Amino acid sequence: MSRFLHTMIRVGDLDRSVKFYTELLGMKEIRRRDVPEGKYTLAFLGYGPEETNALIELTYNYGVTSYDQGTAFGHLAVGVPDVAAACEKVRAAGGKVTREAGPVKFGTTIIAFVEDPDGYKIELIQRA
Repeated sequence: MSRFLHTMIRVGDLDRSVKFYTELLGMKEIRRRDVPEGKYTLAFLGYGPEETNALIELTYNYGVTSYDQGTAFGHLAVGVPDVAAACEKVRAAGGKVTREAGPVKFGTTIIAFVEDPDGYKIELIQRA
């Protein structure tokens, strides 16, 4: 059976990014692998075990503190019970809210957009 496993994004400070995804978005660090011979570290985060959930793979390449994201990548999407409260949590921690909580254009679903410490956009979608 095929299934979606993970999405990899490169980060400039692994601990800062892990803190953002765990403390502000409620993910758990599932596993981490340091590869000194390859000069990189991987941290896999998600909302449940990787056997049944898709994860985010944060890749830190030793000595690289930022990346040019280009224009092809759009955003990650995370379902949360209260979009406005999630925005406030991000803002209170010094994070960036780029679109306040409110209904999607021409619809009723409540969404917002925030950015992680590396500037990746994350759409927050209200889910009961």
